[in-house]
Amino acid sequence: MADLILTETTAHRPRNVDWKRAAALLYGDWGTSKAYVIGLAFVAAGFASLPIILAVCALTGLVGINYAVICRYFPDGGGVYSAAKSQGRLLAVVGALLLVADLTVTAALSGWSALTYVIAGAEQIMWLKFLKDHIALTTVGVLFFLGFINWFGPKHSGSLAVALAVPTVIVVIALIALAVPHLTTHFLEPRHESLEKLWVQFVGVILALSGVEAIANLTGVMKLDPGSTSDKPSVRRESIKAIAPVAIEVVLGTALLGWAMLSLPNVIGKTMGPISRDEITTVLVTRKEDMLRFIGEQFGSASFGPAFGEVFGWIVGIVFLLLLLSAANTAIVAMVGLLYMTARDGEMPRQFKRLNKHGVPLFPLMIAVGLPCIVLLAATNFESLAGLYAIGVVGAITVNLGSCAMNRAIGFTWYDRVLFGITFAILFWVELTLAHTKPDALFFVMCVLGVGLALRAYTQKRQGLTTMTVTHGVAAMVSPDLVATMQPRLQEGQKIMVAARGITSVLSFALDEAQLRKATLCVLYVKEIAVFYGGGGQLGRARWQDDPEANAIMSLMMRIGEERGVCVLPVYAVSEDAAVTILDLSATLGVDYLIIGASQRNTLAKLLGGSVVTSVAQQLPDSIRLVIFG
Repeated sequence: MADLILTETTAHRPRNVDWKRAAALLYGDWGTSKAYVIGLAFVAAGFASLPIILAVCALTGLVGINYAVICRYFPDGGGVYSAAKSQGRLLAVVGALLLVADLTVTAALSGWSALTYVIAGAEQIMWLKFLKDHIALTTVGVLFFLGFINWFGPKHSGSLAVALAVPTVIVVIALIALAVPHLTTHFLEPRHESLEKLWVQFVGVILALSGVEAIANLTGVMKLDPGSTSDKPSVRRESIKAIAPVAIEVVLGTALLGWAMLSLPNVIGKTMGPISRDEITTVLVTRKEDMLRFIGEQFGSASFGPAFGEVFGWIVGIVFLLLLLSAANTAIVAMVGLLYMTARDGEMPRQFKRLNKHGVPLFPLMIAVGLPCIVLLAATNFESLAGLYAIGVVGAITVNLGSCAMNRAIGFTWYDRVLFGITFAILFWVELTLAHTKPDALFFVMCVLGVGLALRAYTQKRQGLTTMTVTHGVAAMVSPDLVATMQPRLQEGQKIMVAARGITSVLSFALDEAQLRKATLCVLYVKEIAVFYGGGGQLGRARWQDDPEANAIMSLMMRIGEERGVCVLPVYAVSEDAAVTILDLSATLGVDYLIIGASQRNTLAKLLGGSVVTSVAQQLPDSIRLVIFG
């Protein structure tokens, strides 16, 4: 019953985000992975980090494939909240809160990293030094600016994302083009650590998967595919067009730029003079936060001279500054959509559903900007922010994929479920490793879950709802389908079939029902014999007029039917299996009701234990209602 009340709403967000804007919003988050993943991978494993980088790329591509499938089946929002609702509303809220924790850190971390990208290596400029010394407050100001942009809706913030994505792709192509002549495997090293340590290093580098959850939640505001309607929405084509090019660019770009980073010793000696291997390692660790800018400086200098390298480095820094700001913007957009969706379902306060004149939820927008600002003001440095990052998004994606793998109500194919199951198993172990190795991140997520679940409990209390444990049978009695079940079925043109073996009160009941419903009444008489050869003899040409008992029933019913204005159709059959004949004729004639009766109630009790009614009840199609009269 709660569902009937809580899903009631007349507000719908406008569908004005096309695939290009959706792809740009996705790229704004997903595309930032290369900005810091390769640097963090080098810090973790040095010149043995290429396998880790390739593994991150492979997992990123695998998750992208999973979400391309999910978006196809969830046109109103395919994030963890929508998918987990099929397994339980509490699980859906937990998944949503995990994603809120991730998006909070994403917005804060991306804003901080964006400013670091342009400040690093330029401390001699006074105003840049001032920004570096007050980077948390500066990032807060940037987030407020992004909130102002999102006041006018995701269409406009999506346009901003498009404007930022295009130059980023050009810069990435230019970086790869400058690096290709210098790529080498000479400096690659085999792994130095055990497989267990390598796994922990791999888990520590997974930092940029939240974009797929953002794009999944945005299917609710995507433009519909041609031919679909708001009643039967479909964004299959739009979502695939948004995800595929971004996934390909992120996977290939990160792999190639990671290889370029490990080939830097090939050019550093030319640009920085004679330098030892240890000194090269120190330099790369120092520039881990703006590794792509450093790559651009070094390969640009090696190709066209130091002046070009310095200018190109600034271009790379500015472009990725804007891209990281786009990542923060994507996180804000996704959090707004997620909080609105939970409020629409009654899991969060109804005030979260209030929209401004541009169709943007007011309170979710304030929260989406305010939470990252609080985290920024509480954080002491970039490393403390990065430590909070991955556990939320990996947990949310794990819940999403696990819920989809177990969902039997949606028409996923068997190979879709295998795909979900494999990815779920990998991410489940990643999540356990993160919880074990990053206690600060675990504490942060638990705080978000605690506050969110407390707010949910308060919301339900204000709405007069309570939570109780009941059996599936009781739950089905108050499901949303109850309304459709209770709708009247008094429609003209229906057919009723009554099966009887004599002139009993069931025939009168059938006439009453046919007269009330203005239906056609089919009177069925089945003559049972032990052996029946339908191909010949007198039995093969049997008629009800030749059977005295059937003749008496049919004549009487046709006369009374004519008097009462009921169309009566006599149906006569000779059969060795009455149940099979009743089922076959019910389906052949397309009846809406089948009535089976007995002359006395004790006879009915025996009949219910017999094979005829049992067989009919078990095999009768759901579209035909069975009435047993006694």
